[in-house]
Amino acid sequence: MRRANIAWEARLASMKLLRDAYAAFNARDIDAALGTMHPDVVWPNGMEGGYVHGHDAVRAYWTRQWDVIDPHVEPRRFTTVEPGRVVVDVHQVVRDRARTIVTDQMVQHVYVIEDGVIRRMEIRTPTPRTSSAGRRRGSRPRAASARGARGWRRG
Repeated sequence: MRRANIAWEARLASMKLLRDAYAAFNARDIDAALGTMHPDVVWPNGMEGGYVHGHDAVRAYWTRQWDVIDPHVEPRRFTTVEPGRVVVDVHQVVRDRARTIVTDQMVQHVYVIEDGVIRRMEIRTPTPRTSSAGRRRGSRPRAASARGARGWRRG
C-alpha cells in the first residue's frame, strides 16, 4: 500500500509540474517555464527541427518562435507510461502574427522527468490508436493551411 501511495504522489507531482510548465509557456513567462526544467534540458525544436540543449538555448528558440507564430497548447490527458516518463495529449492551436489559425490539432508531448524537473521532451503526432483526447477515434487532426498540414509543434 505504501508503494502505491508513493507512485500516486509521484504522478500527481508530475502532472502539477507539467501543468505549471504549460501555463507558463502559454503566458509567455519564460523564466517560470524554465524553472520546471533541468538546466541541461533537451528540448525539441518543432519549428526548425532537431533539439536545443539547456535553458539559454530554449529561451533563444522560444523567443525566435514567438516572433513568427503564436502557439497555444492545452494538456488534455496525462499518461504515465513508466516511472519518470509521461505522455501528454495536447490540443495545439498555432496562429500566425496576423492571428490566422495555421494549425489546430492534437499532438503528444513525451516527457522524461528526473528529480522533480523536466529532463527531456519529445513531440509526436499521435495516431488514432495513441490518442483519445479531444477528437473522435480515427479522426485526423485538422490543418488550416498547407503549412499546418506539416504541423507546427510546441517547442
